[in-house]
Amino acid sequence: MILTNSIVIAVLVVIALSVARINVVIALVAGALIGGVIGGMPLREVLAVFSTGLGGGAEIALNYAILGAFAATIAHSGVPTWLSHKLVRFITQKSQNNSHRLALKGAILSLLILVGVLSQNVLPVHIAFIPILIPPLLSVFATLEMDRRLISNAMTFAMVTTYATIPYGFGSIFLENIILKNLMENGLVHVTLRDVLWGSIFPALGMLAGFITSCYTYRKSRTYDLQKMQSMEVEEANCSLRNVIISAIAIACMFIVQICWNNMMGGAMVGLLILNVGRVVSWQDSDTIVMQGFRMMATIAFVMIAAAGFGAVLRATGDIQELVAGLADSVGSNKGIAALGMISVGLIITMGIGSSFSTVPIIASIYVPLCQVLGFSTLATICIVIAAAVTGDAGSPASDTMLGITSGLNVDGQHDHIWDTTVPAFIHFNIPQIIFGVLGALIL
Repeated sequence: MILTNSIVIAVLVVIALSVARINVVIALVAGALIGGVIGGMPLREVLAVFSTGLGGGAEIALNYAILGAFAATIAHSGVPTWLSHKLVRFITQKSQNNSHRLALKGAILSLLILVGVLSQNVLPVHIAFIPILIPPLLSVFATLEMDRRLISNAMTFAMVTTYATIPYGFGSIFLENIILKNLMENGLVHVTLRDVLWGSIFPALGMLAGFITSCYTYRKSRTYDLQKMQSMEVEEANCSLRNVIISAIAIACMFIVQICWNNMMGGAMVGLLILNVGRVVSWQDSDTIVMQGFRMMATIAFVMIAAAGFGAVLRATGDIQELVAGLADSVGSNKGIAALGMISVGLIITMGIGSSFSTVPIIASIYVPLCQVLGFSTLATICIVIAAAVTGDAGSPASDTMLGITSGLNVDGQHDHIWDTTVPAFIHFNIPQIIFGVLGALIL
């Protein structure tokens, strides 16, 4: 039976422990041990395979660590805070004129989307920009009576869609180091990055449809208590012109290295070196700031390493083929039902783990051979894997994207993590993702 398959049991253990708020890394280790033993492997062999598999996530983890150090150094330079204060002052002045309000709302949403996009590639700091940029803007949002649920969905749309479609920065990690690598390891040996980009189109259209519906759902004004924001003192940032110029040079060089050598870690190292040589931070403080950056990304890095070990154990049990055969028999020749089932299961896994990056090694080992058995094309298989992984990152309470957004919007206690961040994202993004993912699987 499918339910007694070691792969299914291992995945269910991870989901159950994650939903019970057990640390995801511990959940992955426990799932690997239980799944391996049920799959007939001696405990010693399970531990050996898991330990060997950890190396598969080391490169990704190191990329995260270096990016964290770069983000922390940029933040310490004072440039992001300085820019946010300039922005707040400008918007505050314009918001006094009621005739400008609608245009300002559109401009703010466009700006947040732009910053969210850039945070994944040109300046790959991921969610690190949120606690710097968003809190000073809360009073502006309240003055314009903007619904923070729309703000939340705008940032979610920008960040998730970007890393799932653009192969630079975090997109390079997701599309090349994770999606492409796992597809090739599990049977699609001739797949290319171009194929991956084509396969990401339908999941991206699902995200776009979700954002458009968000603009309609949360179009009405919503009032917030301005007194709670006025009690929050935000100090003006001191930032020299020299820091601005050196930071701009570091960001430009980082992006150039990414494009020319297709190496994000190398680009981050170049940018970090320029910031340190340019004395944007003092040499005495450099080590402390770099360690802050490492800590900021440590959780994600450890999850990626543990997920690689988990995937290695799943493949070593040999039960993947049995599971694939059972699933193929249960859905028959109905590709629509098969695609819907795979993407829905991916949603459940990602909701539990909280990371689409960590979901791929788990589902690729099952979905790639299953899609081949069911006769899906290469592009359709890629679409299913990406949709199954990304669906759930928007809407999972444990997602770093969701947590980061709440940390910025809830500093005054007026934005609930579940009802104002995760539920709106789940409704507006996950449902369209499933629909467009199935369509893509049938069309491509």
